[in-house]
Amino acid sequence: MREYLLTLCITAAVTYLLTGPVRKFAIVAGAMPEIRARDVHREPTPRLGGIAMFFGLCAGLLVADHLTNLNQVFAESNEPRALLSGAALIWLIGVLDDKFEIDALIKLGGQMIAAGVMVVQGLTILWLPIPGVGNVALTQWQGTLLTVALVVITINAVNFVDGLDGLAAGMVCIAAAAFFLYAYRIWYSYGIEAAAPATLFAAILMGMCLGFLPHNIHPARIFMGDSGSMLIGLVLAAGAISITGQVDPDALALFTGSEKAAVHQTVPVYIPLLLPLTIIAVPAADLVLAIVRRTWRGQSPFAADRGHLHHRLLEIGHSHSRAVLIMYFWSALIGFGALAYSVNSASMWIVLGVVFLSAVGLVLLLLPRFTPRVPLWAQRFVPPRYRRRAVPARTAPAPAARVPAGGAVREPAGSGAQAHGSTALSELERSSRFLAQEKERA
Repeated sequence: MREYLLTLCITAAVTYLLTGPVRKFAIVAGAMPEIRARDVHREPTPRLGGIAMFFGLCAGLLVADHLTNLNQVFAESNEPRALLSGAALIWLIGVLDDKFEIDALIKLGGQMIAAGVMVVQGLTILWLPIPGVGNVALTQWQGTLLTVALVVITINAVNFVDGLDGLAAGMVCIAAAAFFLYAYRIWYSYGIEAAAPATLFAAILMGMCLGFLPHNIHPARIFMGDSGSMLIGLVLAAGAISITGQVDPDALALFTGSEKAAVHQTVPVYIPLLLPLTIIAVPAADLVLAIVRRTWRGQSPFAADRGHLHHRLLEIGHSHSRAVLIMYFWSALIGFGALAYSVNSASMWIVLGVVFLSAVGLVLLLLPRFTPRVPLWAQRFVPPRYRRRAVPARTAPAPAARVPAGGAVREPAGSGAQAHGSTALSELERSSRFLAQEKERA
């Protein structure tokens, strides 16, 4: 555990320290696109934050290669090299997109090529544990197609949720934390060394996100851009592929007694496989609603608008930070709820706890809809935003004084010393100007 924590801290430190210089480089390079109609921020913000995250990834892998226990991951498996190769390719595509806005089809092709590079080097799904059936081996083509599909889906899911400051990095960090705990439990409790690469990938991914978050929290000083969102999406997919397709349920049969029981025991293996799908579930629904909404209005389905999920959270009254924290809450509830269920699936307290927290999440989501009515005697004990605002009384404007030809100033009826203090000086100035004009005419 200490070596994993050391790798995490080194990755976070390198990412954090490099983000500042990368921000200055992005400003000099002109990687500051103009504000679009669908953007939430109000000032142009530099991108290319993925550069610091990529070098953090490289530093984490380099440190892990020189540690005593983690060195065996590099000696016995080619998965770290496969991850680095695919990450370098997807990172270069993201950097070009942050600077030059390349076509979406080109990015999709690059994502598929990066996934193919990892498959060629051995990072692929070999079998699937299916509950009630057992261990199902996949052919080479089936494993390749499933691996490429999972990588592309995960990359685009993370890229799609990158709409608010700190949102993508925080959600991926939470998912990586749940993934790390489960993978470490498989490796440490059962002694299955095939789970070691996935545990390492999760630790490095947490370091990348934690190191970048201080610069990306609202108000963000730099965005990760596609170079960062696609990179962390690929690392998350690589960990899911490693533990889902590489850990053999037959190894767990030694602890559970049979292969079917081992498959039931490895149902939590689907957590890292389903986490990318849970990340993309809400953005996918938002995308479908956006297409229907724009088509109904007679607009192009690709026309940008401000009707996405994060826009709606802001419109109903949530602040920028609260909207991000709400999404953090739901991501943590899904990830750690599934993790707790994997540890003890027979406990009803876990299910009841998840249901209760879901209800709490709904209340937090609808909190701006509630208008609390605080009694007058308790208003001094609550924040100002919950106090009743007194409606100011409307007063009719006082009639302006008329200046006769003789130059005498008449006061409005009902005016006193206070009226003299506020209006007498201005009226005297007007009368003096009037008399001066009359003398010039005479």
